[in-house]
Amino acid sequence: MKHYFLISLLSSPLSPLTYESEYDLKAGNIVEVTLNKKSRLGVVLSQTSKPAFDCETIMGVKEAFYTPKTLLLAKFISDYYVCSLGDALKLFVPYQKSNVDFATDTKIISPFTLSKAQEKAYEFLSHHERSLLFGDTGSGKTEIYIKMIIETLNNGRNAILLMPEIGLTPQMKKRLMLVFGERVAIWHSKVSKSKKESIIQGLSEGKIALIAGTRSALFLPIPKLGLIVVDEEHDDSYKSSQRPRYNARDLALLFAKRYEAKVVLGSATPTLGSYKNLPKYRLRGTYFDSQKRFFYENTISDITTGMVEKIQEHLAANHKVIIFVPTRANFKYVSCFDCGATVMCPYCSVGMSLHRDKNALVCHYCHYAERIPKVCPTCGGENLHTNRIGTAQIVSELKAHFPNNTIGKFDRDEVRTITQLNAILKDFNEGAIDILVGTQMLSKGHDYHAIGLSIIMGIDAILNMPDFRAKEKAVSLVHQIAGRAGRSGEGEVYIQTQNPEVFQNFMDDYERFLKDEMQHREEIYPPFIKLLKILISHKKDEKAQELLDKVMRIARDFPKIEVVGGGRANIEKIAGKFRYDMLLRSTDSKELLRFAHTCKQLPLEIDIDPLSFS
Repeated sequence: MKHYFLISLLSSPLSPLTYESEYDLKAGNIVEVTLNKKSRLGVVLSQTSKPAFDCETIMGVKEAFYTPKTLLLAKFISDYYVCSLGDALKLFVPYQKSNVDFATDTKIISPFTLSKAQEKAYEFLSHHERSLLFGDTGSGKTEIYIKMIIETLNNGRNAILLMPEIGLTPQMKKRLMLVFGERVAIWHSKVSKSKKESIIQGLSEGKIALIAGTRSALFLPIPKLGLIVVDEEHDDSYKSSQRPRYNARDLALLFAKRYEAKVVLGSATPTLGSYKNLPKYRLRGTYFDSQKRFFYENTISDITTGMVEKIQEHLAANHKVIIFVPTRANFKYVSCFDCGATVMCPYCSVGMSLHRDKNALVCHYCHYAERIPKVCPTCGGENLHTNRIGTAQIVSELKAHFPNNTIGKFDRDEVRTITQLNAILKDFNEGAIDILVGTQMLSKGHDYHAIGLSIIMGIDAILNMPDFRAKEKAVSLVHQIAGRAGRSGEGEVYIQTQNPEVFQNFMDDYERFLKDEMQHREEIYPPFIKLLKILISHKKDEKAQELLDKVMRIARDFPKIEVVGGGRANIEKIAGKFRYDMLLRSTDSKELLRFAHTCKQLPLEIDIDPLSFS
């Protein structure tokens, strides 16, 4: 007897297709099928009646499978993030047939004792199913996470600790291994295929009870999930830039509810949404006694006499120095004094960045490179100049001021692997590097030692971005980098900005900033309303424009939705494609999603709850 099943093809944009089989299969079975004579993997969704057309036969059934709960979560992702079910299911690692209900009687004993402040925070988090740990930099959030994980594992359940960056996992691994030994595994995109298979096997056999990793760790087949911790919950890295454009922080809240698990979000600079919507515990101060002094210099982003003197002062006291610059390379742009033109990428509507070590201008979007020109490509003039100083140039200029000190660079040009990252951090912490110059990588939760001075340059470039979150990003970033100085003892923070009033009122209390920002966003921006971004790109400008006009017409049929704006994107062209975008908002999230699903058959990208507006 033949049976008929709806099959969702993994990683396919297609709607579910009907296949036949002599076997009675269950929802969640992973099967091998053919499409256009090519072998594909699909997931059984349900049995269906015989269609009027002939069907292909299911070729085989795999041992791995998806649980009913996984199917429901994938359906939510498909609906909310406006992607195919096949794309949503591909995020999840399936369960193995060999899965056993393994439990260990070994109890884990905490190697440390929490302070009174930490203990109060722990008690609060333990009594809430979902909560925010709003703890200052250095206040001891990690120790609280670890105690909560110990409690979860000792109760026979498993846990996930999410971190925003691969670079954070090695140092966290060291701390977790000391407590959990072989029961913890690290998961991220750079883990080898064989190691990943070993981890999946360890989960299915109950040998691994804690997964620490980046956002993809959320989709592992973890039985008896009892706790999800999202560290540095404010970080944009939790948001996927590719379809499905999910946010792992938001999904962690949903997953915890479906699995009847606790969820804790943690940050020194939490997002406004988490601050508004979750029960929160404010953990103030630092684990070590420390004091900070702030200095503001009302100049553009350049090395100044005052900055050099401050660095000299700290180096003489055997303190380390970190310097934040928002731009990598030597300079962000090369321009012409004669005609005012900037040397642009021929394939993207952005200026090319100057990399002296490569003797090239490089596009940071499509990676096109060309030799540094001697004359202006637009007018032929010889009066070229550079602007928006970058990390490489800062390092070069500092070497002239401090020839007897070692200066390191910490950005995506310098750090491409975990090995390189670990080597730089090791050299810095052991004194082989005196001054570390970096981009936003510096603000991540890396383990820095004995930093006396944090210098922040070019923060106005972030503050002036065309983004309603620009002020939040800038203030959060300054707090994060400032928090690296004086972790034990006295520290100083030197901020170069032409807008000192933006930061001065909030440096001693980030919560004051959140309350102030809340008033400015009410009724017009998240977390009070929902945003939806539509991105259109096409090799032909007129085709992209026509598609935008079509979407604009569709939007008129949705009176509960407001079109905030639509037209050429801030970056009009990338990799030879013309780009248009549209931003919509509504207090009715269902109506916004209904509009998105109306448009999803068109050749465009849909981003609900967008974080990028370039």
